[in-house]
Amino acid sequence: MSVIRPDHKAGSQKGRDKMKVRNMTNSNGNKVANQFIITDQNTTYFQSYETVIAKVVCRLDANSDEDYTSVYLDCDTWDYSKTTSQYRNIFLGETKKETEAKIKSGEYTLANLN
Repeated sequence: MSVIRPDHKAGSQKGRDKMKVRNMTNSNGNKVANQFIITDQNTTYFQSYETVIAKVVCRLDANSDEDYTSVYLDCDTWDYSKTTSQYRNIFLGETKKETEAKIKSGEYTLANLN
């Protein structure tokens, strides 16, 4: 999965409780207005304008040293507009068709994120 994931090892770093917000960037490296990546410890969000579209939670299994990633999409807005879909695809690193298949299979969960 090429989803933008939180740094699950950040818990050992100083200042780990700080939420960070950054604009997404386009193919030219320029910041994109109203499209944000928000990182908070083990969770990363994709926000379009004022709406959370996706949430990715990464957990580290201390017993096996493996990480587990859960992806949640907002049930009402995950496919809201062409622009939202474009940046959601970039955030998840996949196409809409792949996202729909993962929703159908249960790999991704639809939830109320707003």
